[in-house]
Amino acid sequence: MSPAQQLLPGIPWYDISDPASPTLDELASKYQIHELQVEDCRHAGQRAKTEEYEHYIFTVLKQLQKDDRLIFSDFSIFLGRDYLITVHAAPSNVLDRLVQRARQQNVHRVDKLFYMLVDLVVDDYLALLDDYTEEISQVESEVLQAPEPPVLRRIFTLKRKLIEFRRIAANTRDVVNQLIRREEGLLGDDLDPYFRDVYDHVTRTVELIETYRDLLTGSLDIYLSAVANRTNQVMKVLTVWGTVALPMVIITGFFGMNLHLPWMNNPHGALYASLLMLISSVLILLYFRRKKWF
Repeated sequence: MSPAQQLLPGIPWYDISDPASPTLDELASKYQIHELQVEDCRHAGQRAKTEEYEHYIFTVLKQLQKDDRLIFSDFSIFLGRDYLITVHAAPSNVLDRLVQRARQQNVHRVDKLFYMLVDLVVDDYLALLDDYTEEISQVESEVLQAPEPPVLRRIFTLKRKLIEFRRIAANTRDVVNQLIRREEGLLGDDLDPYFRDVYDHVTRTVELIETYRDLLTGSLDIYLSAVANRTNQVMKVLTVWGTVALPMVIITGFFGMNLHLPWMNNPHGALYASLLMLISSVLILLYFRRKKWF
């Protein structure tokens, strides 16, 4: 039936890697699965959720894809009293790890396989946050050293990713919370401590995402402050040089008038005027220096 079922003989676990496969319809008919849940499996973009019915639990998880971008794909699970059905369109590395872990722990219960699957999906969230920790540290260093437009674009890109990540993590937290508060006995009571542990992990994920968003907001404030300070420095230099040049403009304008002025007939008049402009500029520079304006 499926590679997963062959890897774990004796366990009624059906893995469907193509939601459009007629196998899903056959299993839905066999186990009396509602057609709306089958439709959810075949329409990507579902939010993380869990729905409890009399004979089965339907859960949609958001599986993290290994890519440079933040990409999540739907991973649908049907848990019955004596069967487990997993449906996914994107390739899943979670299943290989699940099979290996189930073999090591000698697991033969479908409800425990269900818990282990949820746990592995959430563990990938924490691993992704570790990558964000390093990236955000790099952004903070770049903001302090070279606040350039590429850094600003990187900050906004990370913020958008974290917003999407938080939405998915928060929905997953609600899913785990509902599983803990379930009413039907499709999940063994001995799994409650394990699901509470998963709930702690996904809650920590949400809290860390909020912390990272605050760090990026602080980096954005630092960037804007650095750009403003750099603009102020440029304006300061331009103002100083403009003020230094002001006496030269006044003096040259004064001696440029068509009137009888001092030094007009003096052979050294141009030299005197130049010295006057130079002395005026030096005095202004000394005044600015004394005021510590530069």
